[in-house]
Amino acid sequence: MSRFRPGRFIGVLVGTVAILAVGVYGPLTLLGPLPSATATLLPPPAPAAIVSPPALPTAGTSAVTALRVDESGSIVAPTIPAAPIAAAGSTTPLPLAAIAKVITALVAFDAKPLTVGETGPAVTLTAADYQSYLDYTARGSRAVTVFQGEVWSEQELLQAMLLGSSNNHADTIARWAFGSVDAYVEAANAWLTKQGFDHTSVVDATGLHDASAGTGTDLAALAGLAAGNPVIAEILASPASALADRRGIDNTTAYLPELGITGISRSYTDAAGVCFLFTARIVDGDKTFAFAGAIVGEPDYNTLDADLAALMTSATDGVTELPLLKQGDAYVRFNTTWGATSSGTVGYSRNTYAWQASAPVKPSIDLDPVTTGRAGTVVGHVTVDGTAGEASSTLKLDRTIPDPGPGWRLLHPVPLINALLDSRG
Repeated sequence: MSRFRPGRFIGVLVGTVAILAVGVYGPLTLLGPLPSATATLLPPPAPAAIVSPPALPTAGTSAVTALRVDESGSIVAPTIPAAPIAAAGSTTPLPLAAIAKVITALVAFDAKPLTVGETGPAVTLTAADYQSYLDYTARGSRAVTVFQGEVWSEQELLQAMLLGSSNNHADTIARWAFGSVDAYVEAANAWLTKQGFDHTSVVDATGLHDASAGTGTDLAALAGLAAGNPVIAEILASPASALADRRGIDNTTAYLPELGITGISRSYTDAAGVCFLFTARIVDGDKTFAFAGAIVGEPDYNTLDADLAALMTSATDGVTELPLLKQGDAYVRFNTTWGATSSGTVGYSRNTYAWQASAPVKPSIDLDPVTTGRAGTVVGHVTVDGTAGEASSTLKLDRTIPDPGPGWRLLHPVPLINALLDSRG
């Protein structure tokens, strides 16, 4: 019968624990997950182009907003009001004069759609339409001659209102499309709210009432919406003489085309001053930058001329080829607990022909967890946004982050155990 030997038992126990420890510790440290690298965001690179803000008048209210141009050169109507490149003057709504007629046209299209190349339904003018003509003529306001019983197409009504700034035609369109001017006003304000023009409202179809008012930011976006409407664009591109078999109409919209400007609405009232809604283009070879603008509350046309010339000079100076994101620029630094480092750098350059009117806002960075990886591995994305537009690119490691090797793993169990626990939630 064998005797119990304490020394032997302790030796076997120690040996067993040692074997188990080696069997667990070795695989844990050598095969377990590594701790993620610490990511530190770096200061974004300085803008490659000098910031060159638009020259806008400080009186009244004004703004400019960028537009998109398709392959044919036509302006594409924005789906939502774009943030302005720049705005100046009052942030309180000011009387907008005949710009209200552009609103009338856009709201009427909702009720009475019209497509390019069609004249639309025939509209027989009523006694109320003729009386409007007499009333506006007596007041010295813009009016185009009409008679009761005449038949005008929808396209002709719009031509008279937009090109000739005819107040009586604005009322006629409102009555025809909505039943009354009051019903039109209700529909127009609902439309403005729906479009996001929260600081613009109307009380009439003509803009002669001082309470029809808006801000430069809203009205510049409105100009882009109007310019992107193919029917309005077609009307603006046609001479006033295109209004066949009707009385002569002076085109009130065309203004300073030699500067690259296309007028949408130009008007004056005592309360509003000179008001101008327009688009403009800067062209460099096969590159085009288009923008919409609104200038409201100018004291006279000489001042408007000087301010438009200054604006277009600033556009010529400010619009250029801009590298929004430059390949190789670092936006984040990775540091590991075993001493390896790498940077997340822009994978692909993103350039645009645009106006750097202000410094880009802080970039948005989305990162994946990083432990090891070869140089060139995609580790996230970076997005920049500003007056020059939005651009995104991948972020890639600029150098390899290697595995620390068995020696480091065996000597650093704590971070490896923490990484294992983190990996299991």
